[in-house]
Amino acid sequence: MFKGVIVALVTPFKNGIIDEEKLRELVEFHMEKGTDALVPCGTTGESATLSHEEHRRVIKIVVEAVNKRVPILAGAGSNCTAESISLVQYANEIGADGVLCVTPYYNKPTQEGLYYHYKAIAEVGFPVVLYNVPGRTGVNMMPETVAKLAHDFKNIVGIKEATGNLNQISHVIALCEDRITLVSGDDSTVLPTLAVGGKGVISVTANIVPQDMKKMIDAFNQGDMEEAKRLHYKLLPLCEAMFIETNPVPVKQALALMGIISPEVRLPLVQIKEANKEKLRNVLVEYGLIKK
Repeated sequence: MFKGVIVALVTPFKNGIIDEEKLRELVEFHMEKGTDALVPCGTTGESATLSHEEHRRVIKIVVEAVNKRVPILAGAGSNCTAESISLVQYANEIGADGVLCVTPYYNKPTQEGLYYHYKAIAEVGFPVVLYNVPGRTGVNMMPETVAKLAHDFKNIVGIKEATGNLNQISHVIALCEDRITLVSGDDSTVLPTLAVGGKGVISVTANIVPQDMKKMIDAFNQGDMEEAKRLHYKLLPLCEAMFIETNPVPVKQALALMGIISPEVRLPLVQIKEANKEKLRNVLVEYGLIKK
């Protein structure tokens, strides 16, 4: 269910509040471009600065706007297990298809702590995709922990692996076999991840070019490695530009330069530096997304 091009959807703001009209427009943009699934309220959606009410509202809007056209993987991560469980229950109630749960940040739990955190979440009985991004959370969920969870809970159906470490990714796939689907959480290494058994990506860059990311994955799946490699290298400068500053600052600025949403982010994030904005603009021009 959760494979191919899955977009880590940004949350558009206007004057400090959620821009619900633009959020619905983003959904339609992705339906037109062939996006395979959407993640509202992931970390790219600035979930850390959304109130509980706002978090639920964003998920509800996206579920209603999509209207079962593609799967919805609702962000339900927290560094408080009880809070994460509450978000999982809500996603289940309103008709999402699964949840994406990042490892608890700041707490730095042990591998045992991570196991029991996800065990408690899995016991809600709803499809769960694990999310490992040690660069943002301060903790790395090891392949053995992922494998134990995959073996013990059938509704743990996938993992977003954002280490960019092909050795770790390979060990996760080898240990879990076909029990879960692994997707990349690192846009620059999608193609190498596919090569070792990954099934897609939960992508920041696909907020702006879902069609090319999808074409690359489709080319790989069809055995057209030359086309997949061509698209990988076409996408690479754009993928790198999305992280020229802290995500989602650059991708929101890119969407703004394309005339799609406001670049507004919430504190403690701030607007992109002018020098980096110009670098980003040049990448978008070179890609053909905007004019000079």
